[in-house]
Amino acid sequence: MSEYESKYQQDWEDFIKQFALSQKQVDQFKQYLKLLVAESKKINLTAISSVSNIIPYHFADSLMIGEFIDFGLYRAICDVGTGGGFPGIPIKIAYPNIRLLLIEVNHKKIRFLRKVIAQLGLEDVDICDLDWRTFLRKTDYDIDIFFARASLRPDELIRAFSPICPYNSSTIIYWASKQWEPSKKELSFIKKQELYTIKNKKRKFVFLCRS
Repeated sequence: MSEYESKYQQDWEDFIKQFALSQKQVDQFKQYLKLLVAESKKINLTAISSVSNIIPYHFADSLMIGEFIDFGLYRAICDVGTGGGFPGIPIKIAYPNIRLLLIEVNHKKIRFLRKVIAQLGLEDVDICDLDWRTFLRKTDYDIDIFFARASLRPDELIRAFSPICPYNSSTIIYWASKQWEPSKKELSFIKKQELYTIKNKKRKFVFLCRS
């Protein structure tokens, strides 16, 4: 048993039980964790660097959205400003049949993401290196739902709902603190908000769509 398994065995057991992961998925998450810890020493992938915090605050926090949506209804998802791969990579591990597009402009992070995709054997994953505004103007990917976790602010995300944007009929889900309050402009795009808890921290998912 490796350090990542023995020292944090209870953290792993709680995570595996909560999301009913298969052995293959467990192995992928453990490999992902090793890559995160190793590469975070070289580049700034995430402000959360300890293993005991990565499991709940990155892995579990990414997968909590599965409590509120049925991934079986979606063919393709997009992670806006994915950074070290959150929430896109954990979601892809848990729901391997879904197509995933990762948006990331930092080339060091892109190289890391490509390494993760290759070493975890993930299929149907693409990376786009365009910034959000350029992405909205110049692409027309077949995307059902967008995720944004600790990346862009909602006032930037809702640019997707412009009448001339090819993504204006999609849904955007924004990870927020419990205390987050929308501006007047953002309020008109909020469909619903769902509260959840990660290790006693209260957070919420904000569902944005064109009314």
